[in-house]
Amino acid sequence: MDLKLDPSRDDLPLMANTSHILVKHYVLDLNVDFESQIIEGSIVLFFESGNRFEKQSGSTKETRQSESSEACRFRMPEPCHSPGTDTRTFSPKTGYNDFAICGKGEKDTSGKDGNHDNPEQACGISSSTYCCDTGNHRNEEFLLVLDCCDLSVLKVEEVDVAAVPGIEKFTKSPKLTVVSEELRNQIVHELVTLPADRWREQLDYYAGCSQAPGCGELLFDTDTWSLQIRKTGTQTATDFPHAIRIWYSTKPQGRSVTWTSDQSGRPCVYTIGSPINNRALFPCQEPPVAMSTWQATVRAAASFVVLMSGENSAKPTQLQEGCTSWHYYVTMPMPASTFTIAVGSWTEMKPEICSSKDLAAERSLSPSETDSRYVGICGHVEYPCRFQNLSATTQEIIPHRVFAPLCLQDACQETLLHLIPPCLSAAHSVLGTHPFSRLDILIVPANFPSLGMASPHIIFLSQSVLTGTSHLCGTRLCHEIAHAWFGLAIGARDWTEEWLSEGFATHLEDVFWAAAQQDFLQLLLENIPEEKRLGLSVENIFRDWLESSGIPQPLQRERQAGAECGLARQVSAEVEKWIRVNRRPRKRKRREAEEVFEKLLPDQLVLLLEHLLEQKTLTARTLHSLEKMYHLPQQDAEVRHRWCELIVKHKYTKAYKDVERFLQEDQVGRWVHKQHGPRTCGHELSLPSSLRLCALQAMGVYLYGELMLGEDATQQQVARRCFELTKEQMDRSSAEVVAEMLL
Repeated sequence: MDLKLDPSRDDLPLMANTSHILVKHYVLDLNVDFESQIIEGSIVLFFESGNRFEKQSGSTKETRQSESSEACRFRMPEPCHSPGTDTRTFSPKTGYNDFAICGKGEKDTSGKDGNHDNPEQACGISSSTYCCDTGNHRNEEFLLVLDCCDLSVLKVEEVDVAAVPGIEKFTKSPKLTVVSEELRNQIVHELVTLPADRWREQLDYYAGCSQAPGCGELLFDTDTWSLQIRKTGTQTATDFPHAIRIWYSTKPQGRSVTWTSDQSGRPCVYTIGSPINNRALFPCQEPPVAMSTWQATVRAAASFVVLMSGENSAKPTQLQEGCTSWHYYVTMPMPASTFTIAVGSWTEMKPEICSSKDLAAERSLSPSETDSRYVGICGHVEYPCRFQNLSATTQEIIPHRVFAPLCLQDACQETLLHLIPPCLSAAHSVLGTHPFSRLDILIVPANFPSLGMASPHIIFLSQSVLTGTSHLCGTRLCHEIAHAWFGLAIGARDWTEEWLSEGFATHLEDVFWAAAQQDFLQLLLENIPEEKRLGLSVENIFRDWLESSGIPQPLQRERQAGAECGLARQVSAEVEKWIRVNRRPRKRKRREAEEVFEKLLPDQLVLLLEHLLEQKTLTARTLHSLEKMYHLPQQDAEVRHRWCELIVKHKYTKAYKDVERFLQEDQVGRWVHKQHGPRTCGHELSLPSSLRLCALQAMGVYLYGELMLGEDATQQQVARRCFELTKEQMDRSSAEVVAEMLL
């Protein structure tokens, strides 16, 4: 059965059989080709099987048979791919060092290892061997299932890790005379279980193993959501090869990356907060228990910069004229969905001056600097953890870099660069030790569908935060730093709050990143003492926050409390002034005094405009005065979005240019309730993104809906004209939504 799911509505299927075998490390070796919009290369996976799965022999056999039967039921074979006959792609026979550079490969003509003698093995599982027969011995074979989507898998092979020089140190034999499957798996086991203080040696051997030759092709097949791999005659996860290499390429339409242009018109590509995570970028294991480390070598033309969510601040290595290589790694086990890449003609933005204090605070700390450990703080699996590093605890400002298209250099200098040190310092003072050792900040293209997105060691910021005052930029930057801090720290240490039990902290590592919302809430509530639950239950939370209309009581109480603060009272007074201005006739009596308006902060402006949106009618004169008083077209994206809503609602034709500018330059996001149309939500929900009834829709998409729902011919013409100009640069989900609106 080939599962047909809509990622925008349905939870992703977790196909990987992590209960039998786990990926402990990935080594990616990739080329980025902008001409074909393809990322291609190889990935080597290092596995560790659980002995506990093999002890229950009776149940294990039944499980294997069930898995095999299920695999035959849902797999749909694709046309065979033979890497040796694909003239467009690289040669999967080439090694790590002489791998085809910059996506321009060579046809494989070697055939020296004889793996292509069997066309079934060269192509995957053919139609004759694909068929399942209950009497066939394949029902007894172990099936490795990986999560993937929108990938072209060319070849899968076992890696001969025993061929790596010096690898005998991981065996009991001084010389490797007889190499067996058991010996190779023993080597991988010793490698993946090295102690944390040998992390650099471990990475070196991972790299060496990834360059080792293949020692036999494996049968494979793909369907919509998975890649299935077998080795003939292998019946258990313990006996299955623990190091395999997969040659593959992405597809231009793959839903894990966005191929687009930056603000300077140069091509770029970046991973997105995709509904399918990284499944269209590399085969992986997505269930929550699958925490792994990785290292990646990425090649691109020399004019491009490669940024990734690695622990190191990589620098380019010249390979040949016109081509460079970038290498990143992580030593903290994390979900595959946190892997992030961005490739483009970015320019590093450096502050004009840098104080000696900042330089001292930014001293880079190696993961191996564990000169002081705090017993009882951490309860995770062993790795070089910054929370166990005395020097890291006092490092307020970690090393950081800022990248953006050159055309945004002035905006970055004026708005962003000077905000980073105080934001990092504030995060340290409030949250404690930075769980990440460095930080890259990238200003992404205008089509980025939100104000920001945080991944380990890298933050994507929309260009919209650079407009207007620095308030929105600083607020968003602090938000994303806190998000990245929390995301990493949640797996890095046990929390000390009394309602977080030791058991909960352990389970949280496994489930936080990808757990279904109901399971996560249930787990959370189970570990809160009964007297502190305040009557909360999963059913009550879903009923009050998701399944009921109107504003939930907790938010109503917060709104009431917020309305009583000084800043909110000031806004209310200004709203009353504007209502009086709007009610006045065009010709006022001479004795009527002019209204004197107060200067407002950006957040106050947002609140003011939202209150004015509740007014049934605002005159063109009032709208003109608003624009002139607060310089609304020059404000940040949050303010301009509300201003555009006012323009559309009241058909203020003189300012349609501001709506067009927003639709063409700002595809940033806000929380809206998916069950309602534009302006019927009534409130913005501050809920986790995993809650499916809410969605982070682009503000631009929201405005398209306003323009079309008004059934005004001029406004609809504005919508269609803007969409024609921007649809190729919009993210796919937003473009599909808008296209449906315009029909």
